[in-house]
Amino acid sequence: MSRPPNSPVAPPGPPAPAANAVPPRPVLPASPPPGQQGASPATPHGQFPPGPGTPAARPAVQDKRVLVVGRGISLQGTIKDAERLVVEGTIEAEMLHVVEISVQPGGTFKGEIEADDAEVAGMIDGVITARNSLVVRGTGRVVGSARCRRLQVEEGGQISGKIEMITDAHPA
Repeated sequence: MSRPPNSPVAPPGPPAPAANAVPPRPVLPASPPPGQQGASPATPHGQFPPGPGTPAARPAVQDKRVLVVGRGISLQGTIKDAERLVVEGTIEAEMLHVVEISVQPGGTFKGEIEADDAEVAGMIDGVITARNSLVVRGTGRVVGSARCRRLQVEEGGQISGKIEMITDAHPA
């Protein structure tokens, strides 16, 4: 083949990418072998290392068995062995015992629950016993019966039903 005069000669090697070409994706490390998902040398099985900006002074929360029911998820039945319960979706349970419960805005808990501490920014419909403190945030609602040692209701928070304060003479 003959080359026209004064045409540029391409240097040897791979062809140059087109102006609108997408750069190649980086190669990700391979998945861990079967049976070792969630495990890494730096963290115990099933736990994730703290993310950026996470205070290192929260090991007690990381050590607890936490159940998070996310937005749009409904759970009905028995929950056992959860220490901390975060409700963003809906839970219906007969009798639940946890160390702490946090009902987020838009979250709903229906049924009966006992906890050391409770924070309600969503809705609890039923019976709640907070052996220490019950905090109802400005977006929170408690409908039914509430028993607690300490109660805090922010402006806008609602409690409809029976409230009983726990005293040393009348323990939980």
